[in-house]
Amino acid sequence: MKRFCIAAGAALASVIAAVVPAAAWQPTKPIEFVVTSGPGGGTDNFARIVQSIIAKHKLIEQPVVVLNKGGGSGAEGYIYGKGAKGDAHKVVFGTNNAYLLPYVAKLGYKLSDLTPVSALALDEFLIWVKGDAPYADAKAYVEAAKAKPGSLKMAGSQSKDTDQTLTAMIQEATGAKWIYVPFQGGGAAATQLAGGHVDSNTNNPNENIGQWKAGQVKPLCVFSPVRLAKSDPVHDGKGWGDIPTCKEAGLPLEAFQMPRTVWLPAEVPADAVAFYADVMEKVSKTPEWAEFIARTAQTARFMKGKEFTDFVAKDEAANAKVFKNEGWVVN
Repeated sequence: MKRFCIAAGAALASVIAAVVPAAAWQPTKPIEFVVTSGPGGGTDNFARIVQSIIAKHKLIEQPVVVLNKGGGSGAEGYIYGKGAKGDAHKVVFGTNNAYLLPYVAKLGYKLSDLTPVSALALDEFLIWVKGDAPYADAKAYVEAAKAKPGSLKMAGSQSKDTDQTLTAMIQEATGAKWIYVPFQGGGAAATQLAGGHVDSNTNNPNENIGQWKAGQVKPLCVFSPVRLAKSDPVHDGKGWGDIPTCKEAGLPLEAFQMPRTVWLPAEVPADAVAFYADVMEKVSKTPEWAEFIARTAQTARFMKGKEFTDFVAKDEAANAKVFKNEGWVVN
């Protein structure tokens, strides 16, 4: 009888285990938000606003600390993530450089060393010129560049990165040619344009807003399928929503946008990925996130799962084509 009861109890326990799923993954120690840029950069601001929203709304019970590893245009942070294989307490914040950097430099990681979690926003790109430049619109500026091939200077952040990639795309689409001048960050590119040391740049809205407010620079068009969201006036009665799209302005290049992305190391549990995707989706629905998006003139777009991986595949293919055409791909 005793043996029967023991056997029956074991059988009942197995039935209960089969019916009641295991508890979903939860962090068991402090979490590191690994930022693939230096302090104050766009990715740093992205990670820190997410951290503050998580803390305010108590979306994660464990503490979250931010760790900046921006060396090698962000490669340092991704290599750090690679070294944490299987550890779901290391969350890497980046952009499309996560999957594009290995094309243009020999690095200690590849995309398969990371696990995609989500994207929360798209950073927009604009053509900016000096505030007193004679160009009324983007088409006029392109025509000026075509009239003097290789004489006008286009500034950007880094070499063989998003700004230079966009410049190459503009050149291919229009036939115009610029001298591309790289600087260490969008802030430096903005300062150089305001000072008249270059003729234009391809900065994000947030990187040139200070100079636009002062009338030192002006935006000609935005590389987005639709205009940016309406905003309060920034300068001379015009706000972000008044800037025409580049396609409206006559440039045969509809869109160029950089995703703000979140990754985990390889070989983490699937339910850990789901946990962080859920947290990031909750972040994206808060008023604090909406305020951040409006303040930085980004486009809110949350992606996870297949939608995110499909976006990555399409964006990777478009950029890789430019890299190959420009001879940037390393073997």
